[in-house]
Amino acid sequence: MEKTKDLLHGNIKKELIALMLPLIMGNILQQFYNTIDSMIVGRYVGSTAFAAVGVAGSVMNLFIFMLNGGCNGISVIFAELYGQKKWELLRRESFLSLLLGGGATLGLSFISLSLLSQILNVIKTPAEVSPYAWDYLWIILLGLPVTFFYNWCAAVLQAAGDTQIPLYTLLISMLLNIVLDFLFVAEMHMGTAGTAIATVTAQFTASVICMAVMQKKHPEFFFGRKDLVMDTGLIKKTAKYGSVSALHQSSLYIGKLLVQGAVNTGGTDMISAYTATTRIEGFANSFSDSGAVAISVFTAQNRGARKKGRVRAGLRQGLTVMLTLAVTLSILMILVTKKAVILLMGNPSSSVLQNADEYIVIISFFYFLCFTGSSFVGFFRGIGRVEVPVIGTIIQISIRVVISYLLINRLGLKAVALATGIGWAVIVLYQIFTYRRTRCKENAS
Repeated sequence: MEKTKDLLHGNIKKELIALMLPLIMGNILQQFYNTIDSMIVGRYVGSTAFAAVGVAGSVMNLFIFMLNGGCNGISVIFAELYGQKKWELLRRESFLSLLLGGGATLGLSFISLSLLSQILNVIKTPAEVSPYAWDYLWIILLGLPVTFFYNWCAAVLQAAGDTQIPLYTLLISMLLNIVLDFLFVAEMHMGTAGTAIATVTAQFTASVICMAVMQKKHPEFFFGRKDLVMDTGLIKKTAKYGSVSALHQSSLYIGKLLVQGAVNTGGTDMISAYTATTRIEGFANSFSDSGAVAISVFTAQNRGARKKGRVRAGLRQGLTVMLTLAVTLSILMILVTKKAVILLMGNPSSSVLQNADEYIVIISFFYFLCFTGSSFVGFFRGIGRVEVPVIGTIIQISIRVVISYLLINRLGLKAVALATGIGWAVIVLYQIFTYRRTRCKENAS
């Protein structure tokens, strides 16, 4: 196995940055991916279809967050076994994670398709929008196994310290998606269904490419007949890590939907301002989320190799990098918000600009807490304490939702920014307390 790459030696900060950069670029590409879909539908199908893709996106993202979270949890097990160089167990985990994850995804696909009409009714989808949203969603939900398989491949590669191949395959997928969008939507007039088919086809192609690269560069992950073992310990661990990480991601997204409900009570200008600022924040959050994944993979590999010193140093170095990014991005958001809102909306009202500017200025002062929290999420996930990010997220989301609803009528969009910042502060205090307790237990043992 001399050809395999690990994160057990060398400069920690450089290794973390090398892991982060492709992940950051991949997250930014993913945002472009979704934006291009909406733009093509809006231009060639119409404004109603454009709105339908937006409505469908809120449903689709909930399931995608669950699958992505589950695969992130599984990647921790892969990285730990990779660090231990236990190749037989690694192959067994490949089989079990595909079996369990694939089975869970098939069940999720069936349930979501069965409840699709009810879901669209619950989120108050307008009658004229519903048919377009249905056409889009039934294909996306039917294709959830493809989405899982792509995320599984990316998780395997990331666990091996290879974050570049998922980036390249995502780029290929995005370019193919654009070509197919024009073919199915602009030329063949297939509407929102054409966009969904293009998305699933592009993801399937990316999965095939990832699998081909894995077979060549990382054959240690490929299982044979002798590896088809129902290992009870690994089954329980895989189910725990996958389900808890999926819960973490889905609870975060549900919380965002609840906050959106508070914003919706403030009128059109407030909704528009919040929509624009979430797009701006999405750019910053790409760095935060990528940093969490990088720290998680680094921590898991070194924990597997029992290099406790590098695990602790990885958190310290990761925090340094993340805080530097947080300060830089906070300043950048404050400087560009008004121009970015104008670019996104064309000709926003003065009320929209004021709401957006006030929101970003307030939340930017708290962003160092967001990046600190993400660093701890990566660390705790990497050491196998996957329940800690879930508990922290539930606490943070609860505070964020309650304060937003209590103060939205008095402070407007500033209330949401303040609520988010307070939530971040509480979650970081919880994480620091839990980290110190973990260190005390380690020193006592």
